Formats: sequence, structure tokens, C-alpha cells
Amino acid sequence: MPRPTPRQLDSDMARLLGPILCGALLGFVCLGPGLAVEVKVPAEPLSTPAGKTAELICSYSTSVGDNFALEWSFVQAGKPISESHPILYFTNGHLYPTGSKAKRASLLQNPPTGGVATLKLTDVDPSDTGTYLCQVNNPPDFYTNGLGLINLTVLVPPSSPLCSKSGQTSVGGSAALKCSSSQGAPRPVYNWIHLGSSPTPSPGGMVQDEVSGQLILTNLSLTNSGTYRCVATNQMGSASCELTLSVTDPSKGRMAGAVIGVLLGVLFLSVAVFCLIKFQKERRKKPKETYGGISAGAAARASPGAPSSARSPVARALPAALSTLYLLPRHVAPETRLDFGSGCVGARIVQRDV
Repeated sequence: MPRPTPRQLDSDMARLLGPILCGALLGFVCLGPGLAVEVKVPAEPLSTPAGKTAELICSYSTSVGDNFALEWSFVQAGKPISESHPILYFTNGHLYPTGSKAKRASLLQNPPTGGVATLKLTDVDPSDTGTYLCQVNNPPDFYTNGLGLINLTVLVPPSSPLCSKSGQTSVGGSAALKCSSSQGAPRPVYNWIHLGSSPTPSPGGMVQDEVSGQLILTNLSLTNSGTYRCVATNQMGSASCELTLSVTDPSKGRMAGAVIGVLLGVLFLSVAVFCLIKFQKERRKKPKETYGGISAGAAARASPGAPSSARSPVARALPAALSTLYLLPRHVAPETRLDFGSGCVGARIVQRDV
């Protein structure tokens, strides 16, 4: 029998070592310390209308034993996973709801030992929007953390928006109309509509932001006046508000001011003329100034040249009164005389001490 060559010996050794190494590796894997826990959750985010029931499915694969534990936890949208807090957990064959959602949270499968642990959350509201964590621990199956994440959005129709305006609402100016809803999920979009028969503003003078709800109007004209409606919309519904925009023309205001000024001036002059005429009439009705109790008119009618029939009773009695005055004794009373001064109308009594 021929002796094998070294090359043949190497080939035979390789054929023998291959199955031995494969068997050893397979035995290490099969007899190792434990299997990896695998958790599966839906890849797409979930959404549920407010007031309805949400079901979050979590499936897992592991060999359930005495050390099996499952926990559902929650973290609000925008916060890190490290700030999550438990909703319920299952351990030692018992289910323990906890936290603010304890009365509304449960499992469809109880106990959840069959590879599925679906979280049921009733009467959801906007505060339930966030990330839910499904975690399975089953020592010695500890090669992965067995964690699955589900994002839930609670759908809410837009609340009644608040409309406001700012800017210079005169011809040639600019104005900004704002609209915002305090609630709405997903976030509503906004659309402004110019109501009435007025022509719609040209696109060049109108810029609308559907996300922020702002409408900017530039180079205003009188046709921009009217009622504007803002409609907030999402997949759950819509809500609206309205405001009135009045564009003014400063030139017309100045003209109106001038007209009003002229009218006020005419009214003032009319009142002044009326008062002057009334004053003259009142002055004519009043008796003229008297001196010593005798009016100037009476003294004039008592002059010698006037006929006796035209004289008044006072004028006819004037000579007798004067003669009586001049007949008074000097030692009894001061000298009294009637002085008709030059340029004076009427007469006055002059008294001098003796």
C-alpha cells in the first residue's frame, strides 16, 4: 500500500476539523447562557380621536419563565425617553396599573405571557399624546433591552380661533391680520377669505402664511375694506372667526375737516350777528339816562320852544319845580340850580354850599 504524501494528509485533516468546529460552535450557541429578547411594535405612528379608545400593540419573543417582567411607560412629546414614567407593569404573575392613567389603562391579554401585550387606553385626551414604551425583561435572556417605541397622537378639532389686526389702515399703508387656535391636533392650517362683494385683493398685495395664520396686506386701497374670515382646519374639523377692516382716505378727511371748519365759522358769525341785533333792540327798549330823576327827553320837551300841547306832564311841571327850587331860602338849604351844560343832553341838579 503506497504511503500518503504530506499534501494528502493536510487535505484529510481539513475535512475532519470542519465538522468538529461547526459542531462545537453550534453547541456553544445552543447551550449558551440565554436567548435574546425581541420586541416588535408598529413602525408607523398611531392616531386616535379624542374621547375614543387607543390600542397599542406590542409583541415579543422569549421563553417566559419565573423572571419574566413587562412594563408599559409614557413620555410626553418633545421630552427625552429618560423622563418616562410607568403606566402599568406585569411581574410575578400579577398586573399593576400605576400613575395618572391607571384608571384608563389595561392589557387586552392578561396575563401577557403568550407573546403579545397590547395596551388599551380609554377616553384619550390631548395629554395622552406622546411616546409609549413597551419593555420586556426575562433573565437570563438579557442580550437586548427588549424595548419598543410607539408614537401616539390624539386628534382634536381646532378650537375657535382668535382674530386680530394691526398696522396702518389708511390708503397706501399696510395691515397684518392674525388668526390662531389654542387647540387642534394635528396642528391646523389657516386660510383667510375676503367676504362681500368687494373685489378680492390682488395677489401682489396679499401674502398669506397658512402655518402661522397671518395675512399681510400691502399698499392698501379702499377696495380692501370689508369683512375677513379666517378658517382653521385639520382632519378633525374646522372653526372660524371674522373681523372688519376699514381703510380710510386721509385726503378726504382733510377735506371734510375744512368743510366743517367753514360751517362752524358761518355758524359763529350768524350767532354773533343775531346777538348784536338782539342787543340793539334791547337797548332801544330801555329808558335813556336821567339826571336828577328827569330824563333827557323830558327835559328837551320842556324847552321854551316846544308847544305846550306836545309837552309831557313832566315837562309841563318842570317850570313850577324850578321856581320852587330857586325860591328856597339860602340859609335853609344849599343853593340848588338846574344846569344845562353845553353839549349835554338833559339837565342835572347842582348843589353848592353857601
